[in-house]
Amino acid sequence: MNLKNIIFDLGGVVLNINYQLTEIAFSKIGLPNFSELYSQAKQNFLFDGFEKGLISPEEFRKELKASFNHTVSDEEIDFAWNSMLLDLPKERIILLENLKSNYRTFLLSNSNIIHYKVYTKNLRKEHQISSLADLFEKEFFSFNLHMRKPDEEIFLHVLNDASIIPAETLFIDDSIQHIETAKKLGIKAYLLEKKESILDLFENGKYIY
Repeated sequence: MNLKNIIFDLGGVVLNINYQLTEIAFSKIGLPNFSELYSQAKQNFLFDGFEKGLISPEEFRKELKASFNHTVSDEEIDFAWNSMLLDLPKERIILLENLKSNYRTFLLSNSNIIHYKVYTKNLRKEHQISSLADLFEKEFFSFNLHMRKPDEEIFLHVLNDASIIPAETLFIDDSIQHIETAKKLGIKAYLLEKKESILDLFENGKYIY
């Protein structure tokens, strides 16, 4: 493989996340069916719109509150919503920094402004890194682009914006529906399983598969 570019997903690939923790947190404040609204595989219009930046944080919280039969605060909503966000191990930061010597690296993430503020704050506090932009040539977030994976348009946007060729590009993600779109467009793709880490895919700064 003549590999020149690598596009990384964020949650579950670079940043550790656990969707179940958010399900549990929402259940504790009175929304036991949260997984029916949002999961790794699917989500309803509210979360889709929020990740596309078409719905503001205020509108997002207001719509979520309507799912409860009692009053909940913005702080309770945010705490539950952010519970899925875990750590970014130092070893992955070192890997990403080293990879820039051999590849052009990019981040492509379905995310939202509430989560973005939290993991950016955590990066600064835990690793003295100002933002994820420090680890990649460029970052692409769904909430800025008003489009999201697995839609083809967001992949095409990245390819065009970065001026990269699909056949020379590797995409690493932990969601099969995103992998399938990448492959359809001619991008090399690797589905990262739950038991795997991106550290397993590289040796001496080079992709080994």
